[in-house]
Amino acid sequence: MSGRRTETLPERYFAEIYASDPDPWRFTSGAYEAEKDDATLRALPRTRYENALEVGCSIGVFTRALAPRCGALTALDVAQAALDAAQTRCAEYPQVRFVRGAVPEVWPEGRFDLIVFGEMLYFLSPADLARLVARVEASLEPGGDCVLVHWLGETDYPLSGDAAAEGFITGTAPFCRVLPGLRTEAYRLDVLRRADRP
Repeated sequence: MSGRRTETLPERYFAEIYASDPDPWRFTSGAYEAEKDDATLRALPRTRYENALEVGCSIGVFTRALAPRCGALTALDVAQAALDAAQTRCAEYPQVRFVRGAVPEVWPEGRFDLIVFGEMLYFLSPADLARLVARVEASLEPGGDCVLVHWLGETDYPLSGDAAAEGFITGTAPFCRVLPGLRTEAYRLDVLRRADRP
């Protein structure tokens, strides 16, 4: 697609989107989102995780679905309006904490046995994607899982869904192996597991 952006999308891009629409991607009403969230939950290799991280939690619809399977869940997003909605939506789950910031600059402390990237890696430039891989390498527990979900439609984002996923998979190849995933006409869902030695 011509006109693809070259830099990581800035915080103001997301602030403006949420200012004009509190649910810009139809997380609460779209059949695509509901099906994709169900597929993502089914794709998780384990029924329970001790300490999970969701990067790009938006308004918390998937966060709420994931929370019962986590001892602790950190949900991160760049947009304060989205986080406010997510906190309200997940109020009944005290194990969920919220962090505002843009990856890879902002990254929560701790080690995680699950990291979920929900339709956000393609917002990053290739250089920032590589920096994000280094963050994952430093914080994903041995045997921990990484799940990527990306829409495959045309955008002006820095990376396509395929380029974002393949770039991440290539970057993590020294320490992760690819598990069975899913590809539909609309999105791809990739599952990786840390496989290097502790």
